[in-house]
Amino acid sequence: MKIHEYQAKELFHQYGVPAPVGYPAFTVAEADAAAARLPGPIYVVKAQIHAGGRGLGGGVKVCKTLDDVHAKAQQILGMQLRTHQTGPEGQKVRRLYIESGVDIKRELYLGMLLDRDNGKIVVMASTEGGMNIEDVARDTPERIAKVRIEPASGLQAFQSRQLAFALGLEGKAVGAFAKLLSNLYRLYIEKDCSLVEINPLVVTGANEVIALDGKVNFDDNALFRQPEIVAYRDLDEEDPREIEASKYDLNYVHLDGNVGCLVNGAGLAMATMDILKHYGSEPANFLDVGGGATAEKVSAAFQIILSDHRVHAIFINIFGGIMKCDTIADGVVTAARQVGLDRPLVVRLEGTNVDLGRKILADSGLPIISATDMKDGAQKAVEAARKYAATHGKSVAASV
Repeated sequence: MKIHEYQAKELFHQYGVPAPVGYPAFTVAEADAAAARLPGPIYVVKAQIHAGGRGLGGGVKVCKTLDDVHAKAQQILGMQLRTHQTGPEGQKVRRLYIESGVDIKRELYLGMLLDRDNGKIVVMASTEGGMNIEDVARDTPERIAKVRIEPASGLQAFQSRQLAFALGLEGKAVGAFAKLLSNLYRLYIEKDCSLVEINPLVVTGANEVIALDGKVNFDDNALFRQPEIVAYRDLDEEDPREIEASKYDLNYVHLDGNVGCLVNGAGLAMATMDILKHYGSEPANFLDVGGGATAEKVSAAFQIILSDHRVHAIFINIFGGIMKCDTIADGVVTAARQVGLDRPLVVRLEGTNVDLGRKILADSGLPIISATDMKDGAQKAVEAARKYAATHGKSVAASV
């Protein structure tokens, strides 16, 4: 789960992580009122969307007067902001953050996330603040310093100093950075974060260390014990299909391809997406119905896929273990009859109750394309998507 910058900074203030004073605004009038509460003389108007690169997209403006704040708020609020993370369609700006300006001497990068290779939280810091950390990692990886935190002992003081020295901090900035990092780690642990990122982290003219930006993501599996974090959720920033999928505990991620996938098991789902790409198509989604899904969940998953107009064919790839093939078949038939099957459907079933599952599909009277194995299913799904696109005057490029 993602939250907005202003919400991240609310958490920063709660945990003693220094950040500029600011106020959210949902209207131009609220932006005016927010700016009037700030000391000035520099104000910053920031678009609030769940994507990076807002400044390059025109979503962050520095202002020197209240009139300028008013004009920039009018300009940004309601705009379709396009960044490298939103894609060409962009994201509508519904919220602003009006913040005090800061005397910036240096810009740094600081991030904290789980290193899945060794099961430890890794803290990354770089002197290249304000840039995409991915670009820094690719072009100048030597400029990223890392420390890994032992779960049993937590963040140690020497690790904070190690990063501070790697950033070239001196004097009181070293202690300020160490305190900030300690509080940030406490936030990460106590709020079940999956990512905490400050880019840029700035050193001011007074040698203070301040979080000028803030990005915080949370582990969805831990939200049941974080009700105050769930209250931050902004459904306007999420794909409606992903919201619908969450109601049924389905693991769904919208992608930009044209073949919809319904699979049980994350590993099989990844392999299914890979083999579709291998045979010349792109997956329209990642959808794992899990090992113990009911016919109702399968039906919901099928309807979510069909609701995407960019899907030209559907590939159901099931290896039945705990998830029985007849359960999948029942759910697919129910959903197809409810919403109408208007696109090619390729089904590969294997495993528990496979014969019963195949019989349910065969007896349904639906135009289902049967596949003998995963390779056969992927090839048939790709070919079916091409034929559908040709028949309906569409192309993969146009659909993305």
